Amino acid sequence: MQGTTSLSSNSLFQFFYKYGTILTIFVLIAVFTMANTAFIQGNNIISILRSISIVTIIAVGITVSLAVNGFDLSVGSVASLSNAIVISMFVWFSQNTFIAIFAAIVASLIVGLLNSLLIIKGKIPDMLLTLAMMFIIQGIALTYTKGASISQNMIMPDGNFSEGLISPLFSKIGQVPWIILIMGVVVLFVHIFLNYTKHGRYMYVIGGNAEAAKLSGIPVNKYKMIAYLMSALFASIGGIVLASRIMTAEINAGAPYLMDSVAAAFIGFSVLGAGKPNAFGTFIGAVLIGVLQNGLVMMSVPYYAMDIVKGGVLALALGITYYKMR
Repeated sequence: MQGTTSLSSNSLFQFFYKYGTILTIFVLIAVFTMANTAFIQGNNIISILRSISIVTIIAVGITVSLAVNGFDLSVGSVASLSNAIVISMFVWFSQNTFIAIFAAIVASLIVGLLNSLLIIKGKIPDMLLTLAMMFIIQGIALTYTKGASISQNMIMPDGNFSEGLISPLFSKIGQVPWIILIMGVVVLFVHIFLNYTKHGRYMYVIGGNAEAAKLSGIPVNKYKMIAYLMSALFASIGGIVLASRIMTAEINAGAPYLMDSVAAAFIGFSVLGAGKPNAFGTFIGAVLIGVLQNGLVMMSVPYYAMDIVKGGVLALALGITYYKMR
C-alpha cells in the first residue's frame, strides 16, 4: 500500500514537472481574464509577446551557456554595451545601419571571447568570472557614454547638438511584427542547433559530463568557447533590438533583463520534461513571466512588488529542477 502511494506521488510529480509550467500559464490567463476581460484581447496578447521578445533573446544565450554546464551572468551588461554602441554609431558618428549593428556585435563577441578564454585558460569558475565581467562591462559602457543617455539631437561636449540620425530602417526592428519575428527566429535556430545538430548534441554531452566528453574525443574547450560566443551574440542582439525599440541608449539599459532571462532559462528546464536547458522551454518560461507581469500590472499590483513575485517563481523553478536532478 505504501509502495503504491509512493508510486502515485512520484507519477503526480512527474506530471507536474512535465506540464506544470504550461498549465500554470493557462491558469494565470484564466484568472487574469476573469479579473479583467481586456487581458485576453488580441492587442494585449501581442503586447505580451513584444514585452518578452528581448528577455527571450537574451535568455536563449544563457540557455546555450547552460548547455555546456556554464552560466553567463554578463549578458545584461553586454546588452547595455551593445545598446550604447549601436545608438552612438548613428548619433555620434552618423554611420549606416549595417556599420552600427556590426560594431555592436563585434564589441559583444570580444566580451564573449574574453569570457571563454578566462574560463578555459584561467580555470576561473564560470559564475564568478562572468559576475566580474558584468561589472567590468557595465563600467566600460558607462565610461563610453560618460554616464549619460545617448539620443538624437543631444547636446555634445562642445555645446553643439548632435547631427547624426537613427536610420528609419533600424527603427523598424523594435516594432511589431519584426521584434516578435526576430524572437521566433532566434528560438527556432537555437532549438534546431541544440537538438538536431552534432554540435548541439556535443554541448549537451559536455554539460552532462565534461571528462567523459573529453575522453570520447569531443573538443570540450572549443565548444565552451562557442557557447560563450553565442551567449554574447544573443545578448548583443537583445541590446540592438532594445535600442531600436526605445530609440535611445539608456544607462545600464540591459541590466533589468538579467533576472528575467535567468528565470526564463531555468524555468525552461522542466517544460515537457526536458530536464535540460532548451530553447523552447526558455521561450515558455519567458511567456510565463510575461503573462504574470502583464496580469499583475493590469490588476494594479505596485511595480515594486514585481520582483518578489518573479523571485518566487525563479526559486520555485530552481527547487523543482534541482529536486528532479537529485
